Amino acid sequence: EVQLVESGGSLVQAGGSLRVSCAASGFTFEDYAIGWFRQAPGKEREGVTCMLRNDGSTLYADSVKGRFTTSSDNAKNTVYLQMNSLKPEDTAVYYCAAVASVMCTLAPGFYDDWGQGTQVTVSS
Repeated sequence: EVQLVESGGSLVQAGGSLRVSCAASGFTFEDYAIGWFRQAPGKEREGVTCMLRNDGSTLYADSVKGRFTTSSDNAKNTVYLQMNSLKPEDTAVYYCAAVASVMCTLAPGFYDDWGQGTQVTVSS
């Protein structure tokens, strides 16, 4: 059974940095695409980044390019989202998701398994 558990969400001031983590179990990262998504109150879930473990390729939403970076630690079966230069509009619940695929996409409907989310709040 695939399980994804996010952690690391917090309250941070605008301009600050935060790293959230996604611990995975039940599958090997190498065969999967791992995505990060976020959902603010009253808004649709938005794709933030995707990473393919088989070749390390990544995809970022325009809104976070140059500020957010995704990485992974295979030994820990954990994926990270490093967020720098945070803005109040980055405030949302952040989710990681996984799908057995060799293709990256930021479309939420493409993903099969989801974590419970972690709250990131950026104060102005």
